[in-house]
Amino acid sequence: MRKIVIPTDFSDNAMNAVKYAMELFKYERCEYTVVHAFADTVYENTLEMSRAFFEEYKDKVQQGTDKQLAQLVDEMRKISPNPRHKYDYKSVFGSLVDTVNDLVNKENADIVIMGTKGATDDRDITFGSETLQVMKYVKCPVLAVPEGYHDRPPQNMLFPTNYMLPYKGRELKLVSMLAKNFAATIHFLHITNGKKMSFRQQDNKSFLECFVDENIVMFNEVVGEDLTSCINSFIERNEINFLVMVNSRHSYLENIMYTSTIEKIGLRINIPFLVLQNLPR
Repeated sequence: MRKIVIPTDFSDNAMNAVKYAMELFKYERCEYTVVHAFADTVYENTLEMSRAFFEEYKDKVQQGTDKQLAQLVDEMRKISPNPRHKYDYKSVFGSLVDTVNDLVNKENADIVIMGTKGATDDRDITFGSETLQVMKYVKCPVLAVPEGYHDRPPQNMLFPTNYMLPYKGRELKLVSMLAKNFAATIHFLHITNGKKMSFRQQDNKSFLECFVDENIVMFNEVVGEDLTSCINSFIERNEINFLVMVNSRHSYLENIMYTSTIEKIGLRINIPFLVLQNLPR
């Protein structure tokens, strides 16, 4: 059974991510856990309170959160009364990243799915700060779903790679399963400087091929130095509607996420973006 964690701040974007998650996994036996971390809300509203009132306020916030989560789960059941799906919710007094990471480890979750923007909607940025924090630090695949993007399953998936990273079989199986369920084409994109691939690259590519042998696959190679421009151009030319990248220490993706905003280096992502984690778990 797939274990899917969905953080929510009860915004429209968060609900949009819920709808996309249910569509994406409609063919799978899975358990959705919707989670809300409310420590920041409590701390921001109790700066001048005594400890006694602080604890009372914290309990009150948790009761309200539990009620909202229960209503959300009821709505999910109405949207998708799928007998293959189970639903649960958790409200936690903690930070979002710690809460999600703890839940991922406890449940051995397969994926975290969340909206790209939260309750504070700034149209000048692609990702909200909380989405970026989860992408950077939660040791589990994270899928960011753009505002208003649902009811459009993957058809053309882009997976840029330099074949230098040792892929994780479990995460490759997740990508393969999603593509297979929707008969989507996986486009692997190798952006190269024109040199012949090393033995390491050849071995990693062969390992990758073993996990997608039942998928529709295209291997593409582009000579170029500007990775962002090459990725954006490929997305536009090939009607890509699902992007997959691997996050690891000192990778291109890490370099993107540790800048203040993705826009600073030009990668504007308005399609679902799955980040695989090549980090210790």
